[in-house]
Amino acid sequence: MSAATKEILGRVRQMIPPMLEKFHKGQLGRVGVIGGSEDYTGAPYFSAMASARLGCDMSHVICTPTAAAVIKTYSPNLMVHPLMRSSPSPDSIPSAADADPSQVASRIIALLDRLHILVIGPGLGRDPLMQETCARVIRAAKEKKLPMVLDADALLLVQKDPGLVKGYNLAVLTPNVVEFGRLTKALGVDESVRAAEENAGENAKVEALAKALGGVMILQKGREDRLSDGQKTLAVDLEGGKKRSGGQGDTLTGSIATFLGWRKAYLDGLWETGGGLKEEELLALAVFGGSAVTRECSRLAFVKKGRSLQASDLTDEVHTAFMNLFGEVDGEAGGARL
Repeated sequence: MSAATKEILGRVRQMIPPMLEKFHKGQLGRVGVIGGSEDYTGAPYFSAMASARLGCDMSHVICTPTAAAVIKTYSPNLMVHPLMRSSPSPDSIPSAADADPSQVASRIIALLDRLHILVIGPGLGRDPLMQETCARVIRAAKEKKLPMVLDADALLLVQKDPGLVKGYNLAVLTPNVVEFGRLTKALGVDESVRAAEENAGENAKVEALAKALGGVMILQKGREDRLSDGQKTLAVDLEGGKKRSGGQGDTLTGSIATFLGWRKAYLDGLWETGGGLKEEELLALAVFGGSAVTRECSRLAFVKKGRSLQASDLTDEVHTAFMNLFGEVDGEAGGARL
């Protein structure tokens, strides 16, 4: 890894809680993943399980009843809530509560006080009722100052209505190449970058998109992951695997969510941190840490599986990836024990 990456990972390490006997359940992160429908049950599972394997205390999945029945069979370690609803079929007669996005959203919003972080989008799909429900949940989460990670079809909400997250500096968007292109086009970023400077460099578009969204954190996934809030841009240049199977981005969202949970623990002063980090840098460090862990998971899985690599192979490597990057974190001041 580059010297710059090594230095940033050292700072990320400072926000990772040591394992102390005084902690109690829930203090080191309560993550909720909103997504999962009849056709897409793997994505929310991979996101929630990555978060759990990395070290959050409690990992929830909020999905449709049909998805919940399946996801519950994947792991007993996740808390699965069948609160989402999809649009009714023409021959069904749903209750008013199951067809009204405000009523569906209200049941999910009632859970928000139990959570520290939201991940929205894995396995969500483009069903109109589910999309509108998520828009309402996002607005409520903003009022509660909850950090959010938006991915996959949750990005379609931003594409259609940038005001949903614009100016909310606790939102993280994680678009792939196609999604990034759609967002930049929707916000006129391509034209603004060309008008500003013909040779603007690789960071220009991600910085411009972050600025267009009023300081929202953008993680542009690619050969190198680039993250920017429009003011500062970092590149995660760690080697990843060469297989691009579906579902790897779900490990990323779950990993970022756990680091965001640790951000809260750091700010809450749950251990003697030494005060070496400023609050304004913690969000970027959390996103950088999540990206680094995911890329290391991908590298490790590809060494073992090669062309046969699947998203579940990344899940199996989360702990090893963490240890490779950060080692044991122990003691009141988060000192290393390698």
